[in-house]
Amino acid sequence: MVSLRDVSKVYASGQQALKHVNLDIRRGEIFALLGPNGAGKTTLIGTVCGIVKMSSGQISADGHDVQRDYRAARACIGLVPQELFTPAFESVWDSVSFSRGLFGKAPDDAYLEKVLRDLSLWDKRDAGIMTLSGGMKRRVLIAKALSHAPSILFLDEPSAGVDVELRHDMWRMVRNLRDQGCTIILTTHYIEEAEDMADRIGVMRKGELIVVEDKDTLMRKLGKKRLTLTLRQALDALPQTLTASPYGASLALADAGRALVYTFDSQHEETGIAALLRTLAEHGIDFKDLHSSESSLEEIFVGLVHQDKEPSV
Repeated sequence: MVSLRDVSKVYASGQQALKHVNLDIRRGEIFALLGPNGAGKTTLIGTVCGIVKMSSGQISADGHDVQRDYRAARACIGLVPQELFTPAFESVWDSVSFSRGLFGKAPDDAYLEKVLRDLSLWDKRDAGIMTLSGGMKRRVLIAKALSHAPSILFLDEPSAGVDVELRHDMWRMVRNLRDQGCTIILTTHYIEEAEDMADRIGVMRKGELIVVEDKDTLMRKLGKKRLTLTLRQALDALPQTLTASPYGASLALADAGRALVYTFDSQHEETGIAALLRTLAEHGIDFKDLHSSESSLEEIFVGLVHQDKEPSV
């Protein structure tokens, strides 16, 4: 649905915002683009939408080249920008209707009513945008982006500054759009949203796309599992024989010595748990409770953007 081939962007200042990005986004998927501030996420979105001129490379949207066939490509795309740019003196209805007309679409009051109702904006349709709260203005931006029924929807930090109710309404609507065949590309700093919503994850760092993977596969490959044992008696330090753990695992004291945390690679054939428990028994270290947990997407993301080498995913 969206294809980028060797896309780079160098600004006049010499800053390279994108470095040879290659990416294919599938029809009808939710693709989450993650990365720290300045990683190049918004620049990448801008190049696809034709707002930012790429320095080199090729991009197509729904089969249309974004440079040679800009109008057709842009007509396929709805964009919800990060910034709250809204016409202050228009009503909600007039603003959304005007956005639809910009793409040459015939008036369709029934469709626009559905969009406004889905965003809980119908009761505000005659209100001036300048009278709305920041959260309501964000809803208007989403309605404007959907006004021409795009097949591709970009959501650039759509949850910024909105309340929990809108966030839930928005993600419910996004799922419905995906189910109807719309392709959704979102950037977000709420990593738990990407973990909950996305089919695939892309991670950017310093203008490069360092990982693109199905969410479940990414979490399985790069995630770690933790076994936490609550001790009957606190330890001042780990016995020497426990400081070296096999198979790339690690063991550490936590909770002022009242717990042991064993972190291991879930992909490894041997976890080392059986050997750990035997060693604890040999040292007379008893525990009263244990529980296991897995890495969250946020932990994986932090690890990716702070490591020096590119991961082999």
